[in-house]
Amino acid sequence: MGARVLLLADTHVPVRAKDLPEPVWRLVDDADLVVHAGDWVDVALLDALEARSRALLACWGNNDGPALRARLPEVGRRTVEGLRLGVVHETGAAAGRERRTDAAHAGLDVLVFGHSHIPWDTTTPGGMRLLNPGSPTDRRRQPYRTVMMLDVVPGRPVSDLAVEVVRL
Repeated sequence: MGARVLLLADTHVPVRAKDLPEPVWRLVDDADLVVHAGDWVDVALLDALEARSRALLACWGNNDGPALRARLPEVGRRTVEGLRLGVVHETGAAAGRERRTDAAHAGLDVLVFGHSHIPWDTTTPGGMRLLNPGSPTDRRRQPYRTVMMLDVVPGRPVSDLAVEVVRL
C-alpha cells in the first residue's frame, strides 16, 4: 500500500494565474491526497479542489480572507498510512525554522508549509521533515514554478520518504 500526496502552496488564484496549470490538475487527479498550504486568495479554487481531489488537507494563508478562513483551519493535521502530517502557511524566517517548528508542531512527522514560494526540504533536530512545495503560479525569485509529490510508504522512516520537486 502507500499514498501519493500532492503538495501545493501559494496558488494565488485568480491574482497570479486564472487557474492552476493543467499539469497540476493532472497531478490532482492522480493523487490520493492533495495538501494545500494556504494563500488560495479565492474560495473558487477551494471548491474546485474539493470537488476534484480524492482527499484534501488544507489551511488558510495570510492572503486569504474571511470566506476561506471560515472553511479552513490555521493548521491542518491528518494521519496518512501511519505518517502524522500537518500543514500551515507560515513558519517565519528561514533562520531558526527547524527549531521553531519542532516546538510549535510537536508530534508531527512531516509539516508542509508555504508563504515564501521557495521549495524547501529539510529535517528538524527532532526528526520532523519540513517541506515547502514552492508555488505553481508565482515563482518569485526561483527559476521555476513548482509543486511537490510525496510518496508515503507505511513503515518507511521520515528521512527516507521520497519527495520530488516537480518543475512546471
